[in-house]
Amino acid sequence: MMEGVKFFLASHLLFDCLFIVFTAAPVSAAQSDVIVQDKFGGQILGFDIDQAGDEGVLCEYTDLNNGNVMAAVETLSQTTGAILAVVDKTMKSDDFVTLGVAGDSVGLIEQEHETRMTTVRRSFHLIDPLDSNKFTGAWTPPLDRNHLVELVSRNQGEPINAVWTLDLSENFEPTVFSTNVAANTFGPVIGITDQDFTSGATPGFAYDTATNQAVLGKAKLGNPFVPGAIATVDLTTGAFVKFSAVGDGDVNGLAVDPGSGTVCTTTEIDFSVEFYDLATKTGTRQILPNAPNQFYSGADVEFDATNKVFLVAQPNSSSAQSGSTIYEYSVKGALRKTINGLNFSNASNVIAAHIAFNPTTRIGFVDGPDITAGQIQSFKY
Repeated sequence: MMEGVKFFLASHLLFDCLFIVFTAAPVSAAQSDVIVQDKFGGQILGFDIDQAGDEGVLCEYTDLNNGNVMAAVETLSQTTGAILAVVDKTMKSDDFVTLGVAGDSVGLIEQEHETRMTTVRRSFHLIDPLDSNKFTGAWTPPLDRNHLVELVSRNQGEPINAVWTLDLSENFEPTVFSTNVAANTFGPVIGITDQDFTSGATPGFAYDTATNQAVLGKAKLGNPFVPGAIATVDLTTGAFVKFSAVGDGDVNGLAVDPGSGTVCTTTEIDFSVEFYDLATKTGTRQILPNAPNQFYSGADVEFDATNKVFLVAQPNSSSAQSGSTIYEYSVKGALRKTINGLNFSNASNVIAAHIAFNPTTRIGFVDGPDITAGQIQSFKY
């Protein structure tokens, strides 16, 4: 089972270090007032929260050790952490994966059904609106049998999202396209042929709503120890533009501020966070606070367009003696807050840690603290 799960965790190469010096930085203690426990105690396969309401959505699964899987889709309360409804549940050879909340409060769920030992049928369900707590329709992306949806951009409140698909054939040609999830409409399917982006780890991926461009970040082909590449793809014309990155290795996280054309990334090898100006194709790099080696590299990056801040996840904290940290940076790259006391170092989990947030309440959710990945926890920023 789980052959369709599409997220790959970066392996961390550990370098020797003698000690860590903790320097002064703006600090906000994490407020894990709300811990969401999934309904059936399985592993969470993705989650998101509604930025325009109080609900969220998660998927979970448990291997029943008899050839079948318990899989469920559940909605939750951001305020109390309670599971509000079980949208669907199966006890067959199925998985559900949360692809996100899109547009105005539209939950997007992928269902993977194993029809034979090596054949998986995939379908996509909408929960529109999320607080309806039920499947309300289908999303039917333009996929051939060789491609599967790997990433859907996180830009709630906008009608259009960008989609990145993985090529499972020997052609190694991923595709990108735009979609209005609620309306089930799609832009042209654009193949990616640049070798820096056609194989290897999943790229950093975001959608610039101001320019209708997908933004990509990745390590250079064949050498993860040198500066990687940043690229934009026009989702109308297919125009592909690439420029050199300033961070070394795989791009673990990427988000874009459409208002300023600023891209924020985290990179694996140099345990750094970078800020790029898309107009000038230039960037600056800074090591994450107190980080001495790659073990402390950053992960997911998200942009809060309301409060104009980037949220950067660090699974192994270099600003606290243990646990995980979220850093809040301004659009110009200034460190605003250091939020400690979390625990989302989930290297053994199927899906990497993800930050979801509500810009009105300035409350976010992230994986943990349960090491078996059956929980998500809140924090204030």
